[in-house]
Amino acid sequence: MWAWAIGLVFSAVGLAFVLGIIFWGGFNTAMEWTNTETFCISCHEMEVNVYQEYRNTIHYNNRTGVRAVCSDCHVPKEWWPKMVRKFYASNELLHKMLGSIDTPEKFEAKRAVMAQREWARMKRNDSQECRNCHDFSYFDYAEQAGRSSNAHQKGFAEGQTCIDCHKGIAHKLPAIDQGFGDTLPGALPADVLHPVSTR
Repeated sequence: MWAWAIGLVFSAVGLAFVLGIIFWGGFNTAMEWTNTETFCISCHEMEVNVYQEYRNTIHYNNRTGVRAVCSDCHVPKEWWPKMVRKFYASNELLHKMLGSIDTPEKFEAKRAVMAQREWARMKRNDSQECRNCHDFSYFDYAEQAGRSSNAHQKGFAEGQTCIDCHKGIAHKLPAIDQGFGDTLPGALPADVLHPVSTR
């Protein structure tokens, strides 16, 4: 009798272990799939708007052949921050279903708000996604152009992060008439739109 009960317990534990591995493997596979460029541009809104802009940047095509796909810039690599970002992405799915940005005109009308929301997120995490590839502790300032070298050293010394200066790297900046000089909802106080310097 006891042997049968012990066997049943071991079988249940073994089955739970195997099912746990299958679930965990499936979950991680699904998470990785949602980080692919194919998944990101499967939404019409992304394919016809930001993806077309991104295709003309150095993050898409460059002399070294190293590409940064959507998730490299918009999804943290660390597990908990990645799960939090995926949770917030569910709001993006809601707006997909509502058709909030399903035409180029609607997308452009909300570009400033969406951009500032993303800039604020990147500011809060110290531009972590940028620094996954561009680790400033390994910058060779002597190899950078004088202006870049000076700006990087001064910025880092003053506690700035990548997104403080490098907005519009992979996507168009919002139009000036979309709240030029205004602080938009969800933006950090210092995150206002400024004209590009012509100096």
